[in-house]
Amino acid sequence: MRKQPAIASSGFVKYTTQKQVRGKVFLPEPVEQRACFAASGRRAASGDEMLNLNLVRELYASVTDPVHDLDHVLRVAALAERIARAEGADVDVVVAAAWLHDLPSEGRENHAKEAAARAKHILEENTDWPPERIENAVHAVRAHRFRDRSVMPRTLEAKVLYDADKLDAIGAIGVARAFAYAGLHGERLWAVPPSEVDLAAPVPEGRDYTPVHELVYKLSRIKSTLYTATARRIAEDRHAFMLAFFGRLQAEVEGRR
Repeated sequence: MRKQPAIASSGFVKYTTQKQVRGKVFLPEPVEQRACFAASGRRAASGDEMLNLNLVRELYASVTDPVHDLDHVLRVAALAERIARAEGADVDVVVAAAWLHDLPSEGRENHAKEAAARAKHILEENTDWPPERIENAVHAVRAHRFRDRSVMPRTLEAKVLYDADKLDAIGAIGVARAFAYAGLHGERLWAVPPSEVDLAAPVPEGRDYTPVHELVYKLSRIKSTLYTATARRIAEDRHAFMLAFFGRLQAEVEGRR
């Protein structure tokens, strides 16, 4: 069972500019190819002297969870960079935090806290940033969770990371991730329609917690929690698509389509 946040009244009710060259997919230059920390003035003599995408790939090499793997991290980084540029945030801090926000941990329950501690060490070892800049990135990592609101985003950069991470949980990619998680954990694809999920009842456990429950308990609520105007604009279309998908799914399950 996925731990649920406190339920308020229900409102429910990539970005990636990837390009393909000779069969290979490349992320846009600002995310994959540029030196992420160019603004700090650091120049590395070899690839392991600064935080770069090769190091990030190594950090996530052991992750087999398709919901929180390197692909997710790169999608969040692309969205975070887009939002940061639009909102005037520190792009390097935001991208670094995005790269490090889902570092492998012992479990999902405390992963933001554990990732933040590891991120601090990694940034201290791989950048020449001043402590306050490192702390900004570390705080963003610590404050990115939807289900743990004990640490709320205080800085613009933390708000940008929260928004980017949550945008990757809705829309077409959010639907894909919800069903990938369900398959990974042996959950049913469908039990009841969204309108029949009883918020006053105990949260279903095991196989009976379906992507529909995830929609009602979390995904349909994400749009209202976003901080930046840029993210809220992106969320409008993703949110609408997601609800339309589950409406169509219900129609097919019930034999009406």
